[in-house]
Amino acid sequence: MTDETETIAKILTESGDTWAVVGLSGNRARAAYGVAAVLQRFGKRVVPVHPKAETVHGEQGYASLADIPFPVDVVDVFVNSDLAGAVADEAVAKGAKAVWFQLGVVDEAAYERTTAAGLDMVMDRCPAIEIPRLSRG
Repeated sequence: MTDETETIAKILTESGDTWAVVGLSGNRARAAYGVAAVLQRFGKRVVPVHPKAETVHGEQGYASLADIPFPVDVVDVFVNSDLAGAVADEAVAKGAKAVWFQLGVVDEAAYERTTAAGLDMVMDRCPAIEIPRLSRG
């Protein structure tokens, strides 16, 4: 297995700049809202994916990954672990390059399926924490 630090760096610097954030809504109290703002500050296009399909941080939201009418590079997952595997499978079907499970989101079987499909993946990490670490290098 690739060193997780290498995978994190690859996702953040090489996988592309369009990030679908699953679980992102207009609720400012949720972690997804703040993390999406950090991703935007670092040049990522953040696409909200939530049943409400709200516009968040100036970006049109969609009810599901399948509803997004353009390619997505990274799928950032802010849902409970028991729902995350299905989202990872949708990311593979969507043609994403990478899947990122947020802090507290772990599904080993989904990790195996996703990486077997050729995508990079990290679990139980937060890009808003990792981006500043990466820039300190």
